[in-house]
Amino acid sequence: MPFPIHRPRRLRRTEALRGFVSETRLSVRSLIYPLFVCPGSQVKSEIHSMPGTFRWSLDKLVEECKSAADLGIPAVILFGIPETKDEVGSGAYDPNGIVQRAVRAVKKALPRLIVICDVCLDEYTSHGHCGLIKDGEVDNDSTLPLLAKTALTQVEAGADIVAPSDMMDGRVGAIRKELDARGHTQIPILAYAAKYASAFYGPFREAADSAPKFGDRKSYQMDPANQREALREIALDLEEGADIVMVKPALPYLDIIALARCEFDVPIAAYQVSGEYSLIEAAARNGWVDRERTIRETLTSIARAGADVILTYYAKEVAQMLG
Repeated sequence: MPFPIHRPRRLRRTEALRGFVSETRLSVRSLIYPLFVCPGSQVKSEIHSMPGTFRWSLDKLVEECKSAADLGIPAVILFGIPETKDEVGSGAYDPNGIVQRAVRAVKKALPRLIVICDVCLDEYTSHGHCGLIKDGEVDNDSTLPLLAKTALTQVEAGADIVAPSDMMDGRVGAIRKELDARGHTQIPILAYAAKYASAFYGPFREAADSAPKFGDRKSYQMDPANQREALREIALDLEEGADIVMVKPALPYLDIIALARCEFDVPIAAYQVSGEYSLIEAAARNGWVDRERTIRETLTSIARAGADVILTYYAKEVAQMLG
């Protein structure tokens, strides 16, 4: 029967009714909190292009992780800022590197907190690319052993999950083979499976000092115009042993998250990246948007598209919102 029998507004009349029939619910248990760790002590250095986000020294990092855990956030992901960089990114796979030390410190203080490590070379290479350079280009195959070595040193330090973000072909298989050979068959891999060559990474590159010194990353990160290719990339990572797959960025690629959710019966993560964060902060500071509503709406849209897990710099604030 048409109107007036059917009145969808009946269930929108009050906040209680709207919440009662809400189809998508944000949960603190689905959040991952990204953190930047740097050398030094007592360092809490705000990132200019990401107001409210900081670089943390090891001692302060542990305190921040405890604060997150106390709010019910189940996991953090660590990005390292080394003291020095070189052509081969040796700081990434140094057993006593900045991230490896951070993992040991956090796991000692908070053994139940899930610690995820980003696996990539870009933060550690002097040229800022995610792999070794040969003849002026990023060489895929010679990079794979170094990524596997990076993941191994992170796991040996105590990491619960490793997350390759480099977009080299075959890196998930190389990491899985190395971990399994060393007896770490229980460690999951969270693969940045559909990572686009996006304009939304600028603030992160300031935070981690990881902008390429020449060229760009379009030869290994995905073309923003491509949709079907994302499904192929995800399928390949799953075939190689990925346990969780990620779409990055999140908001400009909700269609990719939704397609992946329909196509693959595995946990799907999405990264609300630095540029998404910074746009919200800039608009809110100018009074152009309601900050809290915008945070809630964007994260809800990511969950509604099908993400089981969301990486967001707003993790602590959202946990407080959700109470």
